[in-house]
Amino acid sequence: MMGKAMTNKKTNSIVITSPDLREERIDELKRLFPDMFDGEGNLDEKALRNLAAPDGISTTERFRFEWAGKLQSKRKAFTPSRATLVADPERSVDFDNTQNMIIEGDNLEALKLLQNTYFERVKCIYIDPPYNKDADVIYPDDYSETKKAYWQKNGTIKDGVKLTAVTESNGRKHSIWLNIMQSRLLLARQLLRHDGVIFISIGEDEVSNLRKLCDEIFGEENFIECIAWNKRIPKNDKGIGNIHEYILVYVKDVTIKHEFTMRKDGLDDIYDLVKKLKNKKVSLKDSEVEIKRLYKKNDYDRGITLYNSMDEDYRLWGKINMSWPNANTFGTTYEVLHPITNKPVKIPDRGWRWKEETFDDASKRVDGKYKNIVPLHDGSFMCGKIWFAKDENTQPSSITYLDEVKSFLLRSILSMKSDGGVEVENLFDGKSYFSYPKPTSLLTTLFSSQVTGNDDLYIDFFAGSGTSADSLMNLNVEDGGNRRYILVQLPEYTDEKSEAFKAGYKTISSLCIERVRRATEKLRKENPKTKTDTGFRVYCLTDSHFSQNLFTPDLDKSDAEKTAALEEHLKANRQGNLFGEETFNDVVAEISLKNGYGLFYDLEKLDAFPDNAVYKLTGNGKSTLLCLDDPLSEKTIDALQAHSDEQLIIARRSLDTTKKWTLQSAFKDNLHTV
Repeated sequence: MMGKAMTNKKTNSIVITSPDLREERIDELKRLFPDMFDGEGNLDEKALRNLAAPDGISTTERFRFEWAGKLQSKRKAFTPSRATLVADPERSVDFDNTQNMIIEGDNLEALKLLQNTYFERVKCIYIDPPYNKDADVIYPDDYSETKKAYWQKNGTIKDGVKLTAVTESNGRKHSIWLNIMQSRLLLARQLLRHDGVIFISIGEDEVSNLRKLCDEIFGEENFIECIAWNKRIPKNDKGIGNIHEYILVYVKDVTIKHEFTMRKDGLDDIYDLVKKLKNKKVSLKDSEVEIKRLYKKNDYDRGITLYNSMDEDYRLWGKINMSWPNANTFGTTYEVLHPITNKPVKIPDRGWRWKEETFDDASKRVDGKYKNIVPLHDGSFMCGKIWFAKDENTQPSSITYLDEVKSFLLRSILSMKSDGGVEVENLFDGKSYFSYPKPTSLLTTLFSSQVTGNDDLYIDFFAGSGTSADSLMNLNVEDGGNRRYILVQLPEYTDEKSEAFKAGYKTISSLCIERVRRATEKLRKENPKTKTDTGFRVYCLTDSHFSQNLFTPDLDKSDAEKTAALEEHLKANRQGNLFGEETFNDVVAEISLKNGYGLFYDLEKLDAFPDNAVYKLTGNGKSTLLCLDDPLSEKTIDALQAHSDEQLIIARRSLDTTKKWTLQSAFKDNLHTV
């Protein structure tokens, strides 16, 4: 009886799609709230609503953000992908050694396929999605059909890459855009680490809708800021010169400490100017004018001045008003005497910014007297790090020396000196191939605002011209970091009348790949000794290698008819040489990607199996034995049993009843078939 039971037991099949995220969410609900499900395992929606509703508040009356297609869009986000990613080494750079990736294909499918490997592993996401103005394109959302049908349904004529434009005439402009964004952001959130952050560039047309959408997906409490980016390209379509776009900032978990800081680009130039002015013995007054001009040019918004006395050289410093209390010191009052007149200065109406002990420490005040009083060139005074005016009629300020500042807070208004379009033109010999790309300085500011660890992963799934990759590689060169990136860009056709199309760049994705390639060449030429990873792998979204994934059932048929149709489909599409030499690497990549080993895996052929090719597949912190040969020799079966404490993936068709029973007895739940 035992042997019979073992023989009839089904083996565990490997995963051949991306995760069924809807099923996982329901299973988690069952685990947490078993009482919310009826005897047949169906969710009692009314009970769940009553649980979530505050006492006394109707479940039918609440604040909602609704639009046409919202529920369907959410469902699409969590349905499995049956596509796969196939490597394109010829368009890659340093394929065997790099840890970076550019994916050519629909980003919704790509995000689904990345879930098993990168779930909660991404440090930072930046996206610059379509702003939904004029004739912005809309991404199709159904890869369940064959590739040809998938694109044809969306109006494609050429090779499956042209998309549908959205205009006001269809009456659902905002709804369609929100559906596109919702499904992708739901998946993006799952990729973020607990200390992760997402930056989203957006224009005025959808910024309000995007804010509400992100509040739902990431949680209103995890909103950090809406940054206004001064792009310095005035647009006058409403009688006002609009020079701003926006960047929404959300974190995965606001309870984890986040510090957003700014790089101190330009300070070296300021310090060099100080040295030159000193050497030329330029007057203090004239020096301040020159330094402040350069300071403003570098976009620093806090005023600076020069510290000078008879005995010390000058250095840059800035003042902070002491009469603006924070939440912890509101109403704090104590007497402060002027160091020269010895008269009390006026206490601010709302109290001092600091507690008295803090003030004493900063001003070097002991028992009410200042230990060191330094006269300044304008008649004011400095005591420690407290500035006093000529008399007691002006309240004191705290000071900070610029050369002691380690970082600045990331500001809610950003101005960038560089032009993204010019940057791309410089890489393409002066040719203008891309409209309004973001400047690397903007993305560098955002990416460097977060503390970075070793091998942190960054994702941009609306990659455009590839500015994210350019910025990250240059950041790594500057600070010795090892930030990795994944870019995703749809192969949308460039305009046939455009310079890019005429130059041979038929799709935005091909332009993106070429821009990043040229950026790597430029970086290596300028930094020949750098050890920065400037390579990238190109992967293309394509149909699965498993025939089950190419079958689309007729929804009008009965279950029995659907089952029969699937069986006929499988018979007509026998795997045949699926595991043959030509497709072997791509099949292994699909198995590895969908079962959580990732695309940066190691595949080692084991010498202990002379009759069949048995490999050790290792990636993403786990490993398995893999054998796709058919037939399997008895010697291979015997040798495999010595590895029964490991995972084993094996071709299902290679197992007859005896071999299946033998391996199941040895490996039990560690045996998986494909």
